[in-house]
Amino acid sequence: MKADLTCVKPYGDTLNDGMVQLSFSMTVPYGEEAREAARQLAMKMGLDEPQVYHMKDLTEGFTFFIVYGKCRHFVDFTSIRVPKVDSVRMDFDQINQYIREKIGRKVVVVGACTGTDAHTVGIDAIMNMKGYHGEYGLERYPEIEAYNLGSQVENEVLMEEALKKKADVILVSQVVTQKGAHIQTLTELVELLEAEGVRDQFILICGGPRIHHELALELGFDAGFGPGTLAPDVASYFVQELVRRQNRSRML
Repeated sequence: MKADLTCVKPYGDTLNDGMVQLSFSMTVPYGEEAREAARQLAMKMGLDEPQVYHMKDLTEGFTFFIVYGKCRHFVDFTSIRVPKVDSVRMDFDQINQYIREKIGRKVVVVGACTGTDAHTVGIDAIMNMKGYHGEYGLERYPEIEAYNLGSQVENEVLMEEALKKKADVILVSQVVTQKGAHIQTLTELVELLEAEGVRDQFILICGGPRIHHELALELGFDAGFGPGTLAPDVASYFVQELVRRQNRSRML
């Protein structure tokens, strides 16, 4: 049976039966009253026939739930338009060849995990020579000068290093997202670069578990990359964007 993409719902056993599974915690004491509270909350979320299949006493006054139910809502998949990074993905060799032929010099990249964020897993996956998931990091690329500044780097320090090294690209990783900490830190970097009059000197890219391209554009970045991103994804974008900017400059 061909799915109707104008009316898409979750499914478990049969097409569009709406079956979903939710897990959440509530600040209620463990017991049958807690079970009923979770069931009523699921109904208010738009689930029909909700059932609490599992609950666990986390500690005094806190309970964890797993709930099944039928979602009554649907989406029109054909109407969805999502901003995407505009680039053709190339591999390691293609990127280096592209830089040699189109740019004619090494591309300088400065990256860091900024603010109070001490999680380097994201920036290391993109920058470090050993790379991640079978892909080399930018430090291994012969046509890229990559500088990984590490974690808890203040925005001011990142800007100063980027200017000192005459960077083409600034990469920012944000893993800690509680209470919108990533949004504040990223916004402050853009505002700092604009205040110093140097924003247009860089291709500005951010990444992290709750980063997507649309959010990055809203915050003033040129591109954003989410979970699963590898070094070639990022490098393919910034080398092509650098050539686009060079071509525009020649036309002015």
